[in-house]
Amino acid sequence: MVEPLPARLPSLVALRAFEAAARHRSLTRAAAELCVTHGAVSRHVKALEAALGVPLLRRGGVASEPTPEGARLAEGLGTAFGQIAATLAEIAPGPLTLSCSASIMLCWLIPRMPAFHAAHGDVPVELDASYDRVDFGRDRISAAIRSSTIPAPRDALIRDLGREWIGPVCAPDYLREVSLRRPEDLRGAALLATRTRPEAWRDWCAASGHPDLAAAPRRSFEHFYLMIQAASCGLGVAVVPHMLVIGEVKAGRLVAPFGFVPGQRALKLWIAGHLGDRPDLRALERWLVAEMRSIVPDPVDGVTAVSRIGA
Repeated sequence: MVEPLPARLPSLVALRAFEAAARHRSLTRAAAELCVTHGAVSRHVKALEAALGVPLLRRGGVASEPTPEGARLAEGLGTAFGQIAATLAEIAPGPLTLSCSASIMLCWLIPRMPAFHAAHGDVPVELDASYDRVDFGRDRISAAIRSSTIPAPRDALIRDLGREWIGPVCAPDYLREVSLRRPEDLRGAALLATRTRPEAWRDWCAASGHPDLAAAPRRSFEHFYLMIQAASCGLGVAVVPHMLVIGEVKAGRLVAPFGFVPGQRALKLWIAGHLGDRPDLRALERWLVAEMRSIVPDPVDGVTAVSRIGA
């Protein structure tokens, strides 16, 4: 026998507003997500607290932290809303949405999408630029390319896309100016970094067998794609994943004086569990795996044929 819904179930609008506020720890960010005013979210949360008879949020100057009761409710609501979204996606599936970082999207994925559409013209794919955790149902994501350092959702089907190869790159003119013949020569170069991965130089030093090389970046950029642009303009040397600079290296706008080496990270493809049997998603999965395997550097020495000046 199916249990009936509680006779006095709180307003679903209020529940949705509270779940967003608790997840963001902010009434303002919740309002932006739901396309309503800050005051509307606040009123919904207060009405929900009055209906339940318990405080749900501790309102502070900057953040709104859930109370123990609020945290329990927010967790249950997040699961419930995710299940609703997943069920709707199964009943009325929309276009695939592939999520990845803005750098992967700009430097690697978008240049390759024409080839995918040429082979699978009937498969529409929307792109979502993000690089952190994901809730497939809530965020309406079909699949996501993520670093192995980020925990996958519990319902994700996980595919291995291969190890990440990393190496220093710079403009050809900068290489001639600074004369980078050995890794030790990097001490006299302007090293660039990115705030999304401040440990990149340390990781490369360890992976390339130079753990004692003091590599202190002078400039930092918000994202990889900004740092890559800075390096191609001659502002210094940047450690980047090989996949992000394939086009720049082939075009001669960047060179990799010491090639690329396998780093500590790997790339994973997360697939929404409730969409795993969709033929269009399986076609996208096969294409992504094949594309990733096709760009692995030469395993003999970790240097692609176009990675060095004069190659």
